Amino acid sequence: MYTIAAINAMSKNEFIEKIGWVFEHSPWVADRTWVRQSTFESLQTLHHEMVKVVREAAREEQLDLIRAHPDLGGKIKMTQSSVNEQKGAGLDTLSKVEYESFLQLNNEYRTKFHFPFILAVKGHTKDSIYEAMKGRIHHTMEEEFETALSEIFTITFFRLEGVVQKVLEA
Repeated sequence: MYTIAAINAMSKNEFIEKIGWVFEHSPWVADRTWVRQSTFESLQTLHHEMVKVVREAAREEQLDLIRAHPDLGGKIKMTQSSVNEQKGAGLDTLSKVEYESFLQLNNEYRTKFHFPFILAVKGHTKDSIYEAMKGRIHHTMEEEFETALSEIFTITFFRLEGVVQKVLEA
């Protein structure tokens, strides 16, 4: 864990290495955040600046960020963060029938939107994730693109919370 002061003292390369992973396979977010902001007042400020970088990015870059995420309940190679997050929601214990259901719905979702279903799984169960996927498959492309980005922002905030040490005020 790092304090905000330690993060503010990092070189660009160190910042990208230590913080850049929070946006799945997209170190460009940390790179651009470091360039535009010399210091961060808090975890919230750091996250806000990183979100601004993504919001200001070209749509194709945003789409690449969305596509960098793994399918929920899938068995492809994932980052350790994704493995831990999915495990916490019980996606590592899917029965054969549940796995097949997730696989089918993931495939339908990918066919329709051309990117993976994304959900900040913290606080969810495999059943609530499946129900969310079933509901969101009826969204329009624009609705789902915005929902995917919003979920990514939630995921990255949770990840940053695990990295940034909170300093208690007296």
